[in-house]
Amino acid sequence: MHGIAPVPTYVVMQPTTLCNLDCAYCYLPFRSDDRKMPAEVASAVAGAVNGWAASRRFSVVWHGGEPLAAGREHFAALLAPFDRGVEHHVQTNATLIDDRWCEFFATHEVRVSVSVDGPRDRNAERVTRGGRPSYDSVMRGVEALRRHGIGFSALCVVAQPEPGLATELYEYFLDLGCDVLGINIEELEGVNARSNARDPAAVAGFWSELVGAWRRDPRIHVREVEWSLRYAAAVLDGTADDVLPKQLDPIPTIGYDGSVVLLSPELAGFTDPRYADFTSGNVLTSPLPDIIAGAALGTPWVAEFLAGVEACRATCPYFGFCGGAHAANRYFEHGRFDGTETDHCRNSKIHLLEGVLDHARDHAPPAA
Repeated sequence: MHGIAPVPTYVVMQPTTLCNLDCAYCYLPFRSDDRKMPAEVASAVAGAVNGWAASRRFSVVWHGGEPLAAGREHFAALLAPFDRGVEHHVQTNATLIDDRWCEFFATHEVRVSVSVDGPRDRNAERVTRGGRPSYDSVMRGVEALRRHGIGFSALCVVAQPEPGLATELYEYFLDLGCDVLGINIEELEGVNARSNARDPAAVAGFWSELVGAWRRDPRIHVREVEWSLRYAAAVLDGTADDVLPKQLDPIPTIGYDGSVVLLSPELAGFTDPRYADFTSGNVLTSPLPDIIAGAALGTPWVAEFLAGVEACRATCPYFGFCGGAHAANRYFEHGRFDGTETDHCRNSKIHLLEGVLDHARDHAPPAA
């Protein structure tokens, strides 16, 4: 992986900054403000996206705030400029999903991912703005999806890995009925200043246990497990160098106002005396492909980040697995972009791979 690819595989769009929940670990600024994306911003992005999608699979990920807080009518106006070949995904807390939203998803062919952290007692930090539990509202939204036969993914945040938790969560999500499960160990980033330093053995044990739970009943895809197994298989057959893309995906995040932040959506909305507002341009004044092409030269923090990626390549034995620490994690943990290993690396990359390999060793058949 050298440099930034000129064409992304997906873009992230912020239809509104507003979120109706106030989760304790949320990294987003301005989530109490209702700033909606104008339709002109969506049209400007669609100009590039429609061209990219004409020759390859391409996704637009709608991520707030809570995207559904934009309202159906406004959301439909934002979707309108995109061609039918573009895949649309929405990351939602599900509390606003009802029959009419399900009809909207079906009509516009929007794929749904639900944020939920497991059974009721595991969702204690996902509360309303009034501090009340959100779990019952989430479940009403999930029931609506089931009622309409709309498949969905799930995204779970784990604050504190501990023995038994991985099995509990996996069995819960099997019963929930999701197709794909992604698990994030809580991260120190954005406005969430809680430390994400975790006991290495506990984190590796969590991932190892998750592999075991998945192997016993692999009816759903588990993002982290399957990626790790794919990498391990590539190492064994000598193709590990082909696992990562040749260049970094720019992952353009389009803010509600058209501003573009590359590489890490979590940097959107933040400023720093050294780096200004982390943006590389605005789609209302510059075409998105031009913004991506000029990022390395025109955005100082991006150049610093690329130097950090090279430092990871030179020093970290796990580079072939992760491709270097994520930009936002470097910044929020180290205060700059050219540092290397982060607690996020340890929790979600290094100890993940260690846990998968520990499980493989513990369950390997005896030697003949």
